[in-house]
Amino acid sequence: MRRILLTGGTGFIGSHTAVALFEAGYDVVLFDNLSTSSRSVVERIRSVVGVRVPFIEGDILDETFLTNVLAAEKIDGVIHFAGLKSIGDSIAHPLQYFTSNVVGTVSLLNAMKASNLKTLVFSSSASIYGAPQYLPIDEHHPKSVTNPYGRTKLQIEDILADLVSSEPEWRVSCLRYFNPVGAHSSGLIGEDTRGQPTNLMPNILKVAIGESSYLSIHGNDYDTLDGTGVRDYIHVMDLAEGHMSALEFLNVNTGLHMVNLGTGRGHSVLEMVEMFETVSGLSLPYKIEARREGDVGVCYADVTVARQLFGWSASRDLTDMCSSAWKFRCKA
Repeated sequence: MRRILLTGGTGFIGSHTAVALFEAGYDVVLFDNLSTSSRSVVERIRSVVGVRVPFIEGDILDETFLTNVLAAEKIDGVIHFAGLKSIGDSIAHPLQYFTSNVVGTVSLLNAMKASNLKTLVFSSSASIYGAPQYLPIDEHHPKSVTNPYGRTKLQIEDILADLVSSEPEWRVSCLRYFNPVGAHSSGLIGEDTRGQPTNLMPNILKVAIGESSYLSIHGNDYDTLDGTGVRDYIHVMDLAEGHMSALEFLNVNTGLHMVNLGTGRGHSVLEMVEMFETVSGLSLPYKIEARREGDVGVCYADVTVARQLFGWSASRDLTDMCSSAWKFRCKA
């Protein structure tokens, strides 16, 4: 299994996974409709790996076109990143999210079946767990989605479970991400957020480059060490390597496998701010504001299953996350 199609391959996580796979000797084909990313990412990936990685512009909703691509490119496996991912946007435009994420995935699965291709790594999300009922969150934690985005991820997992139940020869892994941050060490690829970001690191970067006058911190009265929310931040290159480990696992294992990808520990908002100030030499002004509805105080992963099944664990720390993100933003 050497030739891998990455749907959403020019996105934040897709582009970093493309680099990790290529450097490990895989043949990579990028597939993206460029609705939330840029064609320039293809050239940035070339600058990192030294050769142009094949790119096909297309939409996973076009089942016939996708079927033809899988056959023509002689694809051995698929990593499925394509989809919309903003929680707030999903609340405002739920039908758009169900069409892109759920209908798009069904289209991909039909195209794979038509090509007799049954190896898939799916980009899922820890958002399917909702508010933690216990910590750390393992893969058996109850599901409790609170927004259309999370609901699409859970519905896709349910679809994949039904598919594998009916056709046990499928090889599928659903990777439940916690909080990806950082960038490639070259500074050539990273997170290029469009519009108003909701995640912490893009907002830190907006303050750092002067696009925002201060960072809004939503709540400092949580039951945490410094009162600010705690999350399991994972470096995007650790996440990319997790996808590669999942592929290698599926090369010798059939069935459906649900796996958390995180570090297994949490960092607070203020810890992230302080580390960014350390690596950048900047002082970041911030204001404490009211808690956001639906936010929880602490959330981090149990990563035992990833270690047991894949032999994978995150190796990069908060310093790496902040310094690489800042390097990318300075070069962007």
